[in-house]
Amino acid sequence: MPKLSALFCFLWLTACNREQATNRPLTFWCSNNAGEIAFAKNFTDLWQKQRPDKPLRYQPIPEGQSSEEIILASVVGKTTPDIYANMWQGSVEMYAKSGVLIPLDTLKGFREFIMARCDSAVIREITSSDGHIYQVPWKVNPIMLVTNTRAMNTLHNAKPPYTYTTYLNAGRQFTQDKNGDGYVDQWLGYTEVKAIWYERLFNFYPLYLAASNGAPLIANNRAAFNNPYAIEVFRFLQTLYKDGYFAKERLSATRDPFLAKRIASQFTGPWTVGFLEKFKDPGFEYGSFAMPVPDHHRGPVYTYGDPKNIVIFNTCRDPQAAWEFVKTLVDKPGDLQLMELTGQFPRRKNVDTDPYFAAFLTKNPRLLPFARQARYIKGVDNSEVIVEVFDIISQEYEACVIFNKKTPEAAIADAAKAVDVLLMSERVNE
Repeated sequence: MPKLSALFCFLWLTACNREQATNRPLTFWCSNNAGEIAFAKNFTDLWQKQRPDKPLRYQPIPEGQSSEEIILASVVGKTTPDIYANMWQGSVEMYAKSGVLIPLDTLKGFREFIMARCDSAVIREITSSDGHIYQVPWKVNPIMLVTNTRAMNTLHNAKPPYTYTTYLNAGRQFTQDKNGDGYVDQWLGYTEVKAIWYERLFNFYPLYLAASNGAPLIANNRAAFNNPYAIEVFRFLQTLYKDGYFAKERLSATRDPFLAKRIASQFTGPWTVGFLEKFKDPGFEYGSFAMPVPDHHRGPVYTYGDPKNIVIFNTCRDPQAAWEFVKTLVDKPGDLQLMELTGQFPRRKNVDTDPYFAAFLTKNPRLLPFARQARYIKGVDNSEVIVEVFDIISQEYEACVIFNKKTPEAAIADAAKAVDVLLMSERVNE
């Protein structure tokens, strides 16, 4: 009898645990900015009303130095959410190769949905090296050149759209020592000078994509950027600093230098529009334009889209239900609410011409240039070592662009050699 009692207790506890696991809500982590928290709450509440049989709760990603560090810690500690809606596209390949993500193309209805939402170029970009898709293209923030149009329109031969020559012409005329103390205090622009890999996503990389018509950094497991486009981007940026048109000192600690008219332009995304509209002085005028390109450039101007995507972790107990919820975030009503609450753009086809979004863009004309630019954007290459690639480029950027210690040709060549060594070592370790 004692053995039968023990067996009965074991079976009863197992059944209870299984029932608890089945009924435990799906967890959905969102970004911790106010707009995306409101977005997550709205769609979680709607889901709870429509699908009470599939409970789900949301929470902002826990606080930490960066969301990337929090996600990595949760993977290591096996405390990942079921759904995460703010994954940097460059991180996905690493997690996919580690086997911690659900291949979404194995879920019912995924492939048909994604082919209707995205064009073939985006689908190629998000497809992993094993042929599966582990991420839902969600939102983008195209990086563009935003200028003080009143200031720039007074300059000679410095009108948009900007080439390297016209932008440098603007720098020659706008950069000044305003107060006569012998030091420049008004510059054409400012972009972060720190040699941190992710800072290159907002200066070197969008300029490289613009110059090269969206060319990759890596192709066939080798560096693909030792080319005239990357060299000329380094030379262009090096000239901006060498001639004093861009500030090397940190300006971020003062009042916004663009609104204070200490700089006349910046490389930035659509998130800036809400800030500028809120804090600009009366009469301050600005415009958003494609990134500067080489003088001989032809065709559309690409840029970095800063894509953040949605993933489902393999700890999820009901991936199909998780996907059904994710679909509500990225259908047209979801995309429109994302735009209304955050000022960010969905990564879907023809946002700028789709009648569904026309009323929003009419109401927010300052965002229309970014919607048009969203046709010509790229993410980063699918590589599990893409952070290390940008880190290598960033070290050479500092030596060449900021400190003028190397020629652009030498800096790009050295970066490409180091990336080739990195990629070869990765192949050996596979």
